[in-house]
Amino acid sequence: MITSKVLKRVSRVLCVVMSVGALGFGSTSAMADETFSQKLLGRAMDLVGVKYRFGGTNPETGLDCSGYVQYVYKNAVGISLPRVASAQSKVGQAVVNKTDIKPGDMVFFNTRGAAASHVGIYAGDGKFIHSPRTGSNVRLDSMDNSYWKARYNGARRVSGPIAPETIFNKNAPQGM
Repeated sequence: MITSKVLKRVSRVLCVVMSVGALGFGSTSAMADETFSQKLLGRAMDLVGVKYRFGGTNPETGLDCSGYVQYVYKNAVGISLPRVASAQSKVGQAVVNKTDIKPGDMVFFNTRGAAASHVGIYAGDGKFIHSPRTGSNVRLDSMDNSYWKARYNGARRVSGPIAPETIFNKNAPQGM
């Protein structure tokens, strides 16, 4: 009998294999990107099945979409991202063409009538990993699904430390 744990491991291996194929081996920077991407995707896939919890930032109690992305980046590659999707959509480099999205990039969607109200991590081959909604779990979905395709509104690439002034926005607590 195949258990969910086995399926999770198989999905993780497939995700990493897809990312290696997508990145290529032509340069030192591609190799650095590959390692970065592999770490991100490995940690992202480890969390598949974790329950959604609005405002959640810990896999033990549940993760919302931006809490999931924040947790993965911090624990996989040591990068601290802002807490909410709209603020995360302002860090790193914009990926202008959808065809240029690479595994590990953050992908953003308009799910609540506002740009960047939902975020996930691109896994390669038109798929992304995210924590979708109450009553659901972290999972892999296709960006070609009609729901996500209609709501896609951009991607960002983060490949190094984030400047502190970009982590906190005007709504962050002051004097800390």
